[in-house]
Amino acid sequence: MEQHLDFLGTGWKFPPEFNKDAGTVLLVSDEQDINESLNILLSTSLGERVMQPAYGCNLADSVFETLNPTIVGYIKDRVQNAILFYEPRIVVQNIEVTPDDSPELLQGRFLIRIEYVIPETNSRFNYVYDYYKNEALRPI
Repeated sequence: MEQHLDFLGTGWKFPPEFNKDAGTVLLVSDEQDINESLNILLSTSLGERVMQPAYGCNLADSVFETLNPTIVGYIKDRVQNAILFYEPRIVVQNIEVTPDDSPELLQGRFLIRIEYVIPETNSRFNYVYDYYKNEALRPI
């Protein structure tokens, strides 16, 4: 029996993609819509949205910081509060912030792993946000 998850919502795919032939925007639903919402929330800086200046996480302020316990706690707190206020469909179980130690990558990259539950379906999910400054990775 197929479970209907319409209450989880439907929204634009992020980044937005358009179907030129049909003249429509690609949409995502259910758990994928929650993941897209988390991606938007974590990639938005405070003040970036004109009508919602408190929306976002300001992760850009931490990208070149040494990932010490103080910065990790600060990032976790920012993410936890942003989700609490702007993504009411989920309950966060755990947040981990770890550096990406891949030798071929530049410094200033870290991973944010979010374990969360959708209370209405009692489903558990993991979301990984790979944060780095895009401008730092472009060739000169």
